This record gives sequence, C-alpha cells and structure tokens, in this order.
Amino acid sequence: MPLLRAVSAAAVALAFLRVGARAGEIHSGVAAGVAHANLCPVLSAQLKLAQFDYRCAASAGARENIERVLAEPRQLGYAPLDALLEVSRQLKAEGAFAILRQDDVRECLFAVTRNPEISGYGELAANACRLRFILPPATSASAASFAFLSAIDAEGLARAKSIAYAETREAALRESLSADDTVSLLVSFPASANFAIARELGGHVVPVINRSILRQQVGDRKIYFAQEVEIEGAEWITPAKTLITACTPLVVFTGTPERVADAAGRKDHEDLIRTIGALDRSALLPKASLVEALLKHSKELSADSAEKVLALGEQARAKAKPYTQKALETAKEATDQARQAAGRAAEAAKPYVDKGKEVAQKAYDDALRLAKELIEKSPSEGAPKKE
Repeated sequence: MPLLRAVSAAAVALAFLRVGARAGEIHSGVAAGVAHANLCPVLSAQLKLAQFDYRCAASAGARENIERVLAEPRQLGYAPLDALLEVSRQLKAEGAFAILRQDDVRECLFAVTRNPEISGYGELAANACRLRFILPPATSASAASFAFLSAIDAEGLARAKSIAYAETREAALRESLSADDTVSLLVSFPASANFAIARELGGHVVPVINRSILRQQVGDRKIYFAQEVEIEGAEWITPAKTLITACTPLVVFTGTPERVADAAGRKDHEDLIRTIGALDRSALLPKASLVEALLKHSKELSADSAEKVLALGEQARAKAKPYTQKALETAKEATDQARQAAGRAAEAAKPYVDKGKEVAQKAYDDALRLAKELIEKSPSEGAPKKE
C-alpha cells in the first residue's frame, strides 16, 4: 500500500511538471476585442481539459500577436489569415508558423467614408491616388490587411499616396468621416459598434471585394470568401441592412515544431498542435454570445451570387476609371504648364540677371581699386618715421 501511494504521488508530481512545462499564453489582441474577450477563454478552457495550461494574453493587435509567437514558437496566437501572411512577409518569417484552426469564424473587410460617390470597392480603388486613408493603429489587423490588399492591387490601393494611422480604431473612424476625401479600411466582425459610429457621423459602409481579392490563396487555403453580412439590424418597420464583402478566416496559429529546440518540448508541441486541430468547432464557439449572434447574421455566397457581385464591381471600377484618368491627365497638364511658365519667367528675367551681374562686378572692381589707392597713400606699417 505505501508503495502504491508513492507511485501515485510520483504520477501526480510528473503530471504537474508536465502541465507546468506546457504553460503558455494565447496572444489574443486588444482586451475589448472579440478574440480576447469571447473566443480565447473557450479555447483556454478546452486546452485545460487536455492538460495544457494556456492563459489568454491581451496585446496591441494582430502584429504583436505574430511577433510574440515568432519570438517564442510554443505560444499561440489569433490573427486574420491575410494579416498573418502579410506580417510574416514583412518580418521575413514565412514558414515560421503553423495554422491550427482555419475557419471557425471569419472577419470581414469594410471601408467607411462619407463620400457619396464611393459606394463600392471599384470606386474606392479607382480613386485611391486622391483619397486620404486613415487606418487603425499600425499594429492592427486592419493595417496589415490594407498592406496585403495594396500588394495585390497595383492599379488600385497601391496608388494611395496619403496613409496615416490613428491611435485607436474609433479615432480612425471619426477622422475618416471628417471630410469627403478621407476613408478608413477595417477588418471587423459584422454588426459591430464601428458601423453605428459611421451612421452617427453621416458616413456609410463600403464593401471591399473584387475578383482579384477572392482569387487569393496560399497553398490550398483560400484567403478570402464572399459573404453577405448584416451591418444594421432590423427595426420594427425596416428590414435589416446587409452588404456583400470579402471575409478572411480568423486563425489560431503557433510556431512550427522545427523551431522548438529541445526534443521533449518539440514532442509536447506536436501533441498540442494535434489536440487543437482535433477540437470540435462547436466546442470553441461561446454559446449565447456576441459571436453566436454574429454568425447567425452572416452567410457565405454561392458561386453564382458571388459572380454577379464581382461583375457589378468591375463595371463600377470601369466607369470610375475614366474620371480618375482624366484627373491624372489634368494634374499632369497643370504640372507641365507650371514648369513651362517657370521656364519662361526664368528666360524673361535673364537680361536683368545678367545686368545685375555686370553692376555687381563693376561695384566690386571699384571697391577693390579704391582700397588699393588708399593702401598706397597710407604709410606702411612698421616703416621708420621721418624726423
């Protein structure tokens, strides 16, 4: 019996050490965000049942989540898929991460502006060169998504010349709704408070979707999906307001096992990866919560419906392009005219400049001659005085 108790105590101690060795953090973004407040606690609880001790850790946003996991590969993190890919590219860390959960929930792309002429991504992209983009903090998923979209849209967002980052998402929204030439781009869950701010300040929400966006993939993973999402709830006599935009999976990721140095730690990490990958989707979504409500008000489009939306977007962009091109040509013409006018002014001023040079040279020569005469008339320094 004493031997049995000793073996049991050793087993408990070993289990304790094993759990302690696996203790870690799930980097889940800003404290008030859906990932940290709603999704992460459920994942943490499921891991605890499997004898993995991981607590939720708030951060400044998706970029910091990625940087933390890059520094410590046994940690976990949340990020939209496009943001993970873009920040990995910026950090030259492609291949450093393993995606454990791919498509439990999705966040969607939206632009917000008060400019009545911008109703879709076609107009937004065609006019990018003359708009001012006010984005959430540089550490946010929205900033990373903007960079990703710019990289795949050379004739659209890549031509944006004025890009600024606000201190908070709300500050970005409010500043982007302060003038007609400003716009913000967000990665957000549908029906969020962001849209209420847009309505309050006289702005509107613009879908961000086109054929090029939906074609993006890494390996066999699609990066964006066309979804119809609710941005304003139904009232007593008015139906809910929806739009169709591109949405990207919110992924759970970690470092690849190869980046874990010690063999025991690597084996535990591989076990963690298998465990998270095998979890049932329903077990990771909090019940009767904001996330559940959001999922009910969003649905993926069929291929036919998505094709119709893309065709409309392409027509809008084609219509907007001549105006944009005309504006660019007008600006170029004005620049050329200004350059020619400056040349003519310089040519007209040349005689006066030459005359001025002659006057200045004569004054200099006269001054030099006068100084020389004065020196010659004055007694030399140190010369003996005459008696």
